[in-house]
Amino acid sequence: MKITQTHLKGCFIIEPTLFKDQRGSFFESYNKKELESAMGRPVHFVQDNHSVSRKGVLRGLHFQKGEYAQAKMVRVVKGEVLDVVVDVRLKSPTFGEHFKLKLSDENHKMLFIPKGMAHGFLSLKEGTVFAYKCDEAYHMAAEGGIIFNDTDLNIDWEFPEKEMILSSKDMQLGAFKSLSV
Repeated sequence: MKITQTHLKGCFIIEPTLFKDQRGSFFESYNKKELESAMGRPVHFVQDNHSVSRKGVLRGLHFQKGEYAQAKMVRVVKGEVLDVVVDVRLKSPTFGEHFKLKLSDENHKMLFIPKGMAHGFLSLKEGTVFAYKCDEAYHMAAEGGIIFNDTDLNIDWEFPEKEMILSSKDMQLGAFKSLSV
């Protein structure tokens, strides 16, 4: 398993070792010891989530605030997404910067997203299955978000905006400038 830190401190790309033979393939999708060793701190996941999305569905940019902030480990089980992480940690030297990466069932890459990051993804294939582990349970009162097309963040989603499918809730998210974390 190869674990590489991105330019956003605490955000890691995880590339599992894929074993293939005449039967098919195998890879380890999570190894607590290796992840904790790379990060230099313990991780305790308490919840797993799955979503299935049509091509063009954009979910995000979401985060949990305060004591309910969540670290996540995300991956694609089937299909492909453009995954985007935005640093919303006020005292971080990369505050307001973003990182994006294509995750797919072909490249098997995963992303560890630390607390204090907004997260979103755009499904690039029909029927994409997205799975993620969280180290804190979801709390509705602690949710926050940033509109996907915020002009200050200037995220290139690499997909025509007119073809994107968003929930009414995600269309109502606020601007990065009005962020309260």
